[in-house]
Amino acid sequence: MLELSSKTNLLEENDYRYSLQDVKEPVLYRDVYDYDEVPKVAFNHRRVPMSMPEDIWITDTSFRDGQQSINPYTPDQIVDLFKLLSKLGGPYGIIRQTEFFIYSQRDREAIARCMDLGLKFPEITTWIRASREDFKAVKDLGIRETGILVSCSDYHIFKKLKMTRSQAMEHYLATVKDAFDAGVMPRCHLEDITRADFYGFVVPFVNELMRLSEEARIPVRIRACDTMGYGVPYTEVALPRSVPGIIYGLQHYSGVASENLEWHGHNDFYKAVANAATAWLYGASGVNCTLLGIGERTGNVPLEAMVMEYASLRGALDGMDPTVITEIGDYYRNVIGYPIPPMTPFVGRNFNVTRAGIHADGLLKDEEIYNIFNTEKLLHRPASVAISKNSGLAGIAYWINQNYGLKGGDELSKHSPLVEALKEWVDLQYEGGRTSSLSNDELETKISELSGGKLAPVGRN
Repeated sequence: MLELSSKTNLLEENDYRYSLQDVKEPVLYRDVYDYDEVPKVAFNHRRVPMSMPEDIWITDTSFRDGQQSINPYTPDQIVDLFKLLSKLGGPYGIIRQTEFFIYSQRDREAIARCMDLGLKFPEITTWIRASREDFKAVKDLGIRETGILVSCSDYHIFKKLKMTRSQAMEHYLATVKDAFDAGVMPRCHLEDITRADFYGFVVPFVNELMRLSEEARIPVRIRACDTMGYGVPYTEVALPRSVPGIIYGLQHYSGVASENLEWHGHNDFYKAVANAATAWLYGASGVNCTLLGIGERTGNVPLEAMVMEYASLRGALDGMDPTVITEIGDYYRNVIGYPIPPMTPFVGRNFNVTRAGIHADGLLKDEEIYNIFNTEKLLHRPASVAISKNSGLAGIAYWINQNYGLKGGDELSKHSPLVEALKEWVDLQYEGGRTSSLSNDELETKISELSGGKLAPVGRN
């Protein structure tokens, strides 16, 4: 059957019907996933078209997936982080949703308190075990959408669930019907999709979901879950690892609209951000993230990273306030007590700090030479240097000017007597065997001594 595509404005053949392949033995892709070797990336040189949706957004799972890898947040912390998410996402809801557990009293208290805030975004959704009672509980809470687990690889179907493909499909479809009966919109988490038989199980299953959705007149959201981080963003990669292929296939062969298609990735092979951006580029409206990427094993897609990816791809922040990223980082450090690795982009203490003297010399002349963007404007994080044995005169001058708010004619050059005197003192520290960077307190004490108390750091005048 030919149909004029609203996306390409071309006649396209859309009568592709893939039937469930109810195999007797699990398909484990051992040529790719030999457990004793690094997983292989296979290419088949098939290209699919890039097709970014008109609207793209971020969803959050910090209070569900993120909580599974650290001490549970308190209700107070959840409320605070929820408000920060809303502030970061802005008035247009670029951070569209966040999901919660509902099982403990703590979870339900946090949901109620976040609901009482009356914020439009992010929308509160849940994740539940798939049962009639849980769907009723979601409905009673006044929540319209919930996530349910529908594992789709043979690793899970055969090895964990001890079912055949047809049994798993029958079980999943009955669960979705229960959600519809309760008047709840299901979000189907296709767990382990990057090890699943895409045309033998995933597409036939999603086709049935779409049929049930049409009958019930309730949308179904599809979350493609790269549970083990096996997804690959490159073009011409073969399924099941191809992110472009997965997104294209769910749209083209199962008719999943962009607004109902979401990517959820993990970072086991350092590809979480690239895979999420690729999902956007090839047709998924949503990418699912956690704050700071905190999540199981190596973590999830960092939400703050996708804020930057959004701005890079769209050319605008569309109401998002990236300075909140710094507030979030400070909150994790100072309130939650979470130790953020210092080199973490955007939130780590050292993400825009240089220790090399030659780099500091460039910062002194023009910070744009060695700073990724205007971090002071966009993140309230001015470019900085750390004083060590490698800092040199330029690094010391830059540090003093920044920390003491010296601008214009008051700025010190690297040939200033104060800078040269401090450099001599710094060199003596390292000649004596010191290996660590000098602290702000140490430097400020020495500068006060050398300047006769005439200089005071910003905020201490």
